[in-house]
Amino acid sequence: MYRFKNQIILLSKTIKDAVRKIETENINLLIVVNKNKKVCGTFTMGDFRRGILKNIDINKKISTLINENFYYLYKGYSKEDAKKIFNSDRFILEIPILDKKFILLDIITQKDVFPKKKLNELHIGIKNTPLVLMAGGKGTRLDPFTRILPKPLIPYGNDAIIISIMDSFKEYGVSKFYITIHDKAEIIKGFFHEYKNNYKIEFIEEKKPLGTASILKNLKKKINKTFFVSNCDILIQAHYPTILNFHKKNKFDLTIVTSFRKYVIPYGICEIDNSSKLINLKEKPEYDFHVNTGLYIFEPKLLKLIPNNKKFDMTDLIRKAKSKNFNIGVFPISEKSWKDLGDWSEYSKNTNKFGQA
Repeated sequence: MYRFKNQIILLSKTIKDAVRKIETENINLLIVVNKNKKVCGTFTMGDFRRGILKNIDINKKISTLINENFYYLYKGYSKEDAKKIFNSDRFILEIPILDKKFILLDIITQKDVFPKKKLNELHIGIKNTPLVLMAGGKGTRLDPFTRILPKPLIPYGNDAIIISIMDSFKEYGVSKFYITIHDKAEIIKGFFHEYKNNYKIEFIEEKKPLGTASILKNLKKKINKTFFVSNCDILIQAHYPTILNFHKKNKFDLTIVTSFRKYVIPYGICEIDNSSKLINLKEKPEYDFHVNTGLYIFEPKLLKLIPNNKKFDMTDLIRKAKSKNFNIGVFPISEKSWKDLGDWSEYSKNTNKFGQA
């Protein structure tokens, strides 16, 4: 079991402990064991997501959220047994191998069973899903860098931010990209003209800036199927096929990817009644929020809600869709899975993340 120490967590730990371990170790699956090392269940970010959507307290024991009906194989399994499990559900990434006493012996992955297959072959469902990149803004939060370079071309590691985003989707087979442009549009087009790649790119140029969602109106005659929309200054470390599956399974018209973020008030907070009498004093209270990351999944019918030649932001579109009873879902990811590179403090803090130099 020592080999898998980073993937093992005790049943007595909290949900918060489990999420922190997944983030710190950069893993997909936790094996939950009791004090006798017997496997009691598994825990993934999917389990965390279900808990968050039910407003569960993340300080509760992990036992309240673990999956007790998990897939596993016994020692001496055949490769065909493993293939059968992976083929039955493409969203199972790892399978624990147990002995008859339910002690962990090994963990196998899809790559162990399908060594010659690439991620885009294992997740065919996402392959024909286009990505729309919103790259027309001025990037004022990155001033003065963006006085010279357009925000999407700000360096991140060995490449531009926008290339890092596109590569993360391409890994799963996404090959069609629409890029909305306005500010420094010619520089962006020139960059991609020189950049050697096999992306299928179509530029959607906005002549006059009319808000963050207005330009999407121009996609009405170009896209007739489910598509991703992403800001061009964010990096999401997530399993995109799972997000797409969540969207389709729940028949959402719009899915907003959110980050579960904790904010600490750095002061003692006084709660008082109407007569100014102190009721309670909370020292540095913590609050949890679902923060919009800037990644979405759209159904094409949403585009009909966008007015012609009128300022219209993404928040306007979401509110209008909600008022007209469109089905809107929220897909939470952990705090460390979202990097907002459009802000100087976040950009400088994260340039060494995700293996970047």
